Amino acid sequence: MTTMTTAMPVVARRVSPLATLKQTMTLAWRSLVQIKHNPWELLDLSIQPIMFLLLFTYVFGGAISGSTGEYLQFALPGLLVQNALFYTLSTAIGLNTDITKGVFDRLRSLPIARTAPLSGRIIADTVKQVWAFVLLVGFGMVLGFRVETSVLGVLGALALLVVVALAMSWMSVLIGLKASSPEKVQMIAFSTMMPLTFTSSALVDPATFPGWLKTWSDLNPVSHLANAIRGLLVGGEVSGSALISLLWAAGFTVVFAPLAIRAFRGRV
Repeated sequence: MTTMTTAMPVVARRVSPLATLKQTMTLAWRSLVQIKHNPWELLDLSIQPIMFLLLFTYVFGGAISGSTGEYLQFALPGLLVQNALFYTLSTAIGLNTDITKGVFDRLRSLPIARTAPLSGRIIADTVKQVWAFVLLVGFGMVLGFRVETSVLGVLGALALLVVVALAMSWMSVLIGLKASSPEKVQMIAFSTMMPLTFTSSALVDPATFPGWLKTWSDLNPVSHLANAIRGLLVGGEVSGSALISLLWAAGFTVVFAPLAIRAFRGRV
């Protein structure tokens, strides 16, 4: 007796743009709801920026500016930038964890767009970026920070910070997809972000740097972003720094987004 087996045809999965959007928002909500079951994530998102603000203001502020109040006005915009860029590491670590634990394998078996898990996490982390911005500015005002521009300046600072952080997150996403474990993601990404932030104008005036380091600081995209955010919150030149920041954001997106998407398709 001969047993005949008939292979089932593989049907290409096509998802409409509207369905892709709905699936992306559903997975973004999944990432946000996880905070309810893992409150330490929210604590990490909230406590770390406050800890940096307190340390830099009251430990280094007097030595750098001679007054903690003056340093707070200078440093808080830079700390907003530092925190936003450091938090892009969470996107990379979260993606790597989902992939290594098989979460993306389970999502791949569902009739959803293949890009929805990646887009959903990025959108969820953008919401967390907004929370961190509001928290840091609010706590800074408790300590004595004062916005010297307007509400539009604050909203402009938030919008610019989110746009540039999203663009630079593509680099973190690529690291998260290429690294073999969350620990390696953290090591590689942290080693990249720390030199960028600490050799910029985010926390100190680059005029005190050696000549070669000041030259790099003047080119550093973090310096331009910090200067623009500072101008939007406490006054000063904005347009030039904001334009350069947006050009850097476009460059990061053009270079790293295709590489990250290709790596994502290769992993899932």
